[in-house]
Amino acid sequence: MRIVVVGASGNVGTSTLAALANDPQVESIVGVARRIPARSFPKTEWVPADIASSPLRSVFAGADVVIHLAWLIQPARDQALLREVNVDGSARVFQAVRDAGVPALVYASSVGAYSPGPKDRRVDEGWATGGIESSYYSRHKAEVERQLDAFERANPTIRVVRLRPGLIFKREAASEIRRLFAGPLVPTPLLRRSLIPFVPRIPNLAFQAVHSLDAGEAYRLAATGDARGPFNIAAEPVLDPDELGRLLGARPVPIPAAAVRAGADLTWRLRLQPSSPGWLDMALSVPLLDTTRAREDLGWTPRRTAGEALTELIDGMREGAGTPTPPLDPGTSGPARVRELLTGIGSRS
Repeated sequence: MRIVVVGASGNVGTSTLAALANDPQVESIVGVARRIPARSFPKTEWVPADIASSPLRSVFAGADVVIHLAWLIQPARDQALLREVNVDGSARVFQAVRDAGVPALVYASSVGAYSPGPKDRRVDEGWATGGIESSYYSRHKAEVERQLDAFERANPTIRVVRLRPGLIFKREAASEIRRLFAGPLVPTPLLRRSLIPFVPRIPNLAFQAVHSLDAGEAYRLAATGDARGPFNIAAEPVLDPDELGRLLGARPVPIPAAAVRAGADLTWRLRLQPSSPGWLDMALSVPLLDTTRAREDLGWTPRRTAGEALTELIDGMREGAGTPTPPLDPGTSGPARVRELLTGIGSRS
């Protein structure tokens, strides 16, 4: 098999390349990225391309599967650019898959595509994917799901799989995740688990996570098997205030959601951190995922717990962990993380 991975140099992309390289069915891999990384992967050749502007049909020609992972999180203050890449760029990927005659497409959707849902029970893949209105990320994920619905109707012979994972963590993604969501003003010493005294007990704070390597395995299974349709991807246990307190040795402290959102909004407006309050809205609103279909029909079982993924990420942040690809390289922050300040918190990618 020849598999093209779009957005191959990021958190999930690097894990997917590793999973594919270990599969004897996979003979060659094309890693597509805007900037070619220094790191090499077995069976992988790198092709530079921007999904918003580069010709893609020739890149996809001869592929058995295209895995579409490319997505911009920052610059969050440039909504036009985010839409150009995430929504319009995805449409260009889907069109190129059709035009190149690729028989299968695997798309990275998200728990963020779902409409508001329950925290006291799990929902399957039939839950509505209308997104969370106040979150640009969620709105874009929901809109691309509508694009993919239309694509499937117009191209019934193309096998389409969409994965909807929870939060995806690994140690090597620590510098990127810190840069995208926390910004340069969070003191590194405070990222030691033993120095976290409490966790907020916010109503509806319950989310799911999965280790990036386990997510990469899910994409391998989706690409190399015969599965179709959507799959929820998450590991156990659910990360709620009690579980977070146990993992971190911290005390859950009740805090009103309105107060936390006001703080997130204020620090966002003052450019003290790069994440708009829509991320909090999404975290408190999206439902918990039932992963039965992924386990039974995709044959996927995570090897690591959600807690292991989270603690590995926190430890990686404290250590400045990364890997030599442009999104994950800790050097992109510069000495003392000055480069993040100079490029504007949430203003540039």
